[in-house]
Amino acid sequence: MPSKRRIRWAVLPVGIATAVVLAGCTPTELNGFLPGFQEDGSQATNHTAMVSGLWVNSWIVLLAVGVITWGLILFAAFAYRRRKGQSGLPVQLRYNMPIEIFYTIVPLILVIGFFAFTARDQTILETQTENPDVSITAIGKQWAWDFQYNGEDADNEDAVWTMGVQAVPTASGDVDQAALPTLYLPVNKTVKINLQSRDVIHSFWIIDFLYKKDMYIGRENYWSFTPTREGTYAGKCAELCGEFHSAMLFNVKVVSESEYDDYLASLRAAGNTGDISQAYSRLGNLPGTGATNSEEGK
Repeated sequence: MPSKRRIRWAVLPVGIATAVVLAGCTPTELNGFLPGFQEDGSQATNHTAMVSGLWVNSWIVLLAVGVITWGLILFAAFAYRRRKGQSGLPVQLRYNMPIEIFYTIVPLILVIGFFAFTARDQTILETQTENPDVSITAIGKQWAWDFQYNGEDADNEDAVWTMGVQAVPTASGDVDQAALPTLYLPVNKTVKINLQSRDVIHSFWIIDFLYKKDMYIGRENYWSFTPTREGTYAGKCAELCGEFHSAMLFNVKVVSESEYDDYLASLRAAGNTGDISQAYSRLGNLPGTGATNSEEGK
């Protein structure tokens, strides 16, 4: 059996080599090539690095388990292969308690560990800001998006909004980005988005933010975060919602606070004011509502 000193000398160069390789990685590589990161290490939101860390560390652990498992399989295939002159079945072994305990306990530890870290991070992601700097209602509809920027009034009479239409790809498949519904967010301000649907289940997904949440008709869902880098980000519906699901696209523009205020002022000047959350809803015709097919809410 090799001495502890020999083992240390064997492990040392491996550790140095690993440190050198990691030191040469860009922030994009260190975050598993996930979107949401720039070469300078800046992230899209205050939660992006946490989501990336959970993902990257999980696949590193699983890759290590896979390498060990594949190595043992190959070792057994070569070490215990049938050799020339041998016939019949090899000696059958059973009830090796140490090995059975090992491959029962280790997977259990892994499952508990993954659950614990996932539950911890999900609790942080799902904690809603009580008094956000910005309150927004995002409404999914077949097959576009409406965005309402809520004000101080309890009835949202001072809210401003935009109503979008679905993307129309050209013959080559290109989409006019300027025509897509666009959500404006101020950088470094706490944001709380109320997610609603006008018809079927949709899913609100800003790709670089590394998180998405479902939107249900008749039920409100919320998402709180802080955008930390200015820029334009792509968004889409991540839940199959009908024929033109693939055209349910939108953009997100994270801008300075002054630019954000100017944008809201332009919507107010255009007359886009008031609450639009009930502008259209298929629930308006549910039994007991008293609505008819000719009334608003059809």
